[in-house]
Amino acid sequence: MSAPDAGGTPRRATRRFPLFTKDTARPEGGGRAAPGDAPAPARQWPILAVLIVVGLGLLLTALDQFRVGTILIGAALLAGAVMRWMLPGVGMLAVRSRFTDIATYGVLGLAIVLLALMAQPNPWLVIPFLKGALHFSVSG
Repeated sequence: MSAPDAGGTPRRATRRFPLFTKDTARPEGGGRAAPGDAPAPARQWPILAVLIVVGLGLLLTALDQFRVGTILIGAALLAGAVMRWMLPGVGMLAVRSRFTDIATYGVLGLAIVLLALMAQPNPWLVIPFLKGALHFSVSG
């Protein structure tokens, strides 16, 4: 039994969800990556590491190093997936459930790296099936 209502009769505990949500739960692993008395950059180092590497990749892409820059962006996302998997607390790098974050970061990172390796001219990686699919989709 729970606390009595205004009339003095005890209310029964219910397992129903409330009509209005008052708060959201923090994702698993969404706690600080360092103690609370550490400065903010130290508490959020996983997301800062990913963002700095992505920023460096964007800078290299803008400076006409397309392949290296995009590989760096994909590698940063893959590193984010590994950190989300290995570390118990990753701060703001945790957005959803652990499985969803790992799958999202991993699939996007792998896709970006593979597309960067296959970019023309002079691709570093040639996958004949994908080349045929591209020609089929473009020509018609």
